[in-house]
Order: sequence, then structure tokens, then C-alpha cells
Amino acid sequence: MKLGLLGTGMIVKEVLPVLRTIEGIELGGILSTPRSLVTAQELAGQYGIPLATSDYEELLTSSAIDTIYIGTPNHTHYDYARQALLAGKHVICEKPFTLRAHELEDLVAIAEQRKLFLLEAITNQYLGNFQYMKDQLAQLGDIKIVTCNYSQYSSRYDAFKRGEIAPAFNPEMGGGALRDLNIYNIHLVVGLFGKPLSSTYLPNMERGVDTSGILTMDYGQFKAVCIGSKDSSAVISSTIQGDKGSLVVNGATNAMPSVTLTLNGQDSQTSDQNSPHHRMYAEFVAFEEMMRTGDTTAAKSSLDHSRAVMAVLEMATTTNG
Repeated sequence: MKLGLLGTGMIVKEVLPVLRTIEGIELGGILSTPRSLVTAQELAGQYGIPLATSDYEELLTSSAIDTIYIGTPNHTHYDYARQALLAGKHVICEKPFTLRAHELEDLVAIAEQRKLFLLEAITNQYLGNFQYMKDQLAQLGDIKIVTCNYSQYSSRYDAFKRGEIAPAFNPEMGGGALRDLNIYNIHLVVGLFGKPLSSTYLPNMERGVDTSGILTMDYGQFKAVCIGSKDSSAVISSTIQGDKGSLVVNGATNAMPSVTLTLNGQDSQTSDQNSPHHRMYAEFVAFEEMMRTGDTTAAKSSLDHSRAVMAVLEMATTTNG
């Protein structure tokens, strides 16, 4: 995989040291806005990236790049991904894939037509503890209640209240608690149980953006509640309750640091099946293997999951405008 990275923000700075440790991934270029070009040049120098530019076309025509990784603000994902696919590049896009379901379906159609990989970078689906949860679900019996809470007071919230609007709180840029934090909860639940029958979002709105909110998902035989907050904090954990026991994620659903299994009448057992690497390591190892081996079956499964999550987001956001 010869990778071109879009963006110089926090997520790109976090993933760069991870990428250079993965065999089979080469860093071919990095794109920034013109005003952030100095930052891109500094990152290029630090990580041995041969090209730093503010001209997207330069990345798209480079023979040193076959895959574009999109780590830019949410509202730019669709346009950047579409241009990359039309230029014949594979795409790995940070969550959320797009802001609307029809945008993702357009990308899927292009990728299928051109036989390109289209993948969403969503950490929890590739972690060992996620697989551990899938393996233990049957022991819980009939699932009754699922609750996920990812509430983390944002370092930008005080500035937001003063009227200083960062992208993470800008509704026009796809900001807000649903797409920033709660989406990890949704990915966890959908990854374990598939697409729900329906979903509804109850947001707390300030200045036109959801600073926190509660998403409900109806699976018929059981219900799930996903809470995401950038304006308040709480113990971050998730619980799956069945009539024979429970599974608890001890920590945020993007990292899933450990999982506790408690069966009725038995002592609790806490397990950590994650690798010792950074939380983003496993997903990029998986992406590299998919592309190197041409594993379209795994890629389609990943994309089907992302489409199911997008359907949940569409139901929730359409209901609440």
C-alpha cells in the first residue's frame, strides 16, 4: 500500500507513527491547506514522506501513491473520496464516511465500477477485544439491554460557549457529539448485532449543533441506548445485558481497553485481547492485508458494516433535522 495522507490535524499526527511501523505500507505524500503547508512539510521531514503539497491533483497523479487516506474534517470526506476514486486510487476514510447515506452510496457505486477498495477507518471493529465480545455473546443468553456511554468534556467546549467555533462543534462541517464520539458506540452495537429496526436521536442543541445526545436503537427483542457527550463527563463504559450474564467494556468504545464477562452466579472475568500496539494499528494491518491479497470479501464485509452504520445515522439525523 502506497499511501497519500490528507490533513495535518490531530488524527493524522496520531496515525503517522503507527503507519511507519507496519510492513507493507509506504508513505508517498501528504496534503494540507495552503496555510498549513509548513506543518505538512514538517511532518514530511519527520516521517520521511517524499511529497508535501497543498495541490490535491499532485497527490492524485503521483505514481508513488495508490491509496488515499482521508483525515480531514467530516464535511470534506465525500468530495475528497470521490475525486480519489475517479482518479483510480483506493480510499481509506476516517469516520464518519460521509454526512449523508446517498453520498456513501455514490462512492460505493464508483468503487465497484472501478474495482477499487473503499474502507472506513473505524478502530473498534479490528480490535482483539471486539472479537472477544463477539465470541462471548452466546453465553449471555437472550440480550435484553445494551447501553453505551462515551462522554468526554471537550477541551474546545469552553471556547465554543464563548463563540469560538472549532470544526468539531461546527454543524456546517459535520461536527457534533453524534458523529465525533457517539459514532464509536454505534459502530460497536451494529458490529455486534447488525442494523436495528429503527433509531432515534435526542440531541442537546447549542448554537445549532448537538453538544451531547442520546441515540436509541430498536432491535425488536432488545433495545440499545448510545450516549455521546462533549459538554459533560461521566464514567466511560458500555454494557451488554442478557438473561444469563453481561459484558462490560471498561473504557471508550474507540479503544476498548478491556472487557469484563460476568455470568449469573459466577465470578467476573476481565480480559484484554487487544494487541500491545496503538489502537489504530490493527485496522491498518487489516487494510494492508486486504489490498495486498486482493481480499474483496473482507473489504465488502467492512463496507457493508459501514453502510449499516450510515443507515442508523441517516434515520437518526433525518428524524431530528
